[in-house]
Amino acid sequence: TQEDEALINRLDYDAIFGTALNRFCVQAAIGHPLTVYGKGGQTRGYLDIRDTVRCVELAIANPAKLGEFRVFNQFTEQFSVNELAKLVTKAGEKLGIEVKTLSVPNPRVEAEEHYYNAKHTKLMELGLEPHFLSEGLLDSLLN
Repeated sequence: TQEDEALINRLDYDAIFGTALNRFCVQAAIGHPLTVYGKGGQTRGYLDIRDTVRCVELAIANPAKLGEFRVFNQFTEQFSVNELAKLVTKAGEKLGIEVKTLSVPNPRVEAEEHYYNAKHTKLMELGLEPHFLSEGLLDSLLN
């Protein structure tokens, strides 16, 4: 990490624990085409690891009122698989890496596009200052 070289984060990029983002970054770094399965319309929420603890701190520092039920969706951005591929391609180009995308049939039976409209404003209202994927994180993953 940035604080000390001895602090090493774990990065999984396999089919079990890896995310599309991690897999795409590894594929780009080794010159393998980014593999998009099916239409690439599956959308998920993303949160920079640096913001994870801050979200918990904000929730603790701002407790719910007696009887109030609150839900904090802990993410700051949402991307489809295709949008992630474009972000990784753009980050790779900035670093002089030629990144290609390969669309292949989806081997899983799943909805390839779906309605995803999760709200994630409450933590921002409490003061979260997020780190966004497009603002340097992808560069550090590819380096």
